[in-house]
Amino acid sequence: MTALSFDETGVDVVYEGTDFRLDKEMIEDAVGKSYPDVTDHEVLQLVDPEPSLSGEPQRIAEIIP
Repeated sequence: MTALSFDETGVDVVYEGTDFRLDKEMIEDAVGKSYPDVTDHEVLQLVDPEPSLSGEPQRIAEIIP
């Protein structure tokens, strides 16, 4: 299972028991969008080669208060 925790400067990730951080700039470069417009599904696809995507994707701007 992959866990994502979003904040204003990036995403804390737990993937297969390994904790790491994806910085905002790294995500923007990888996806080609500004950070607030990236979706949780897009971040999950960066981390997990075969993610289990469920529900509607949410933009980071909707996740971060």
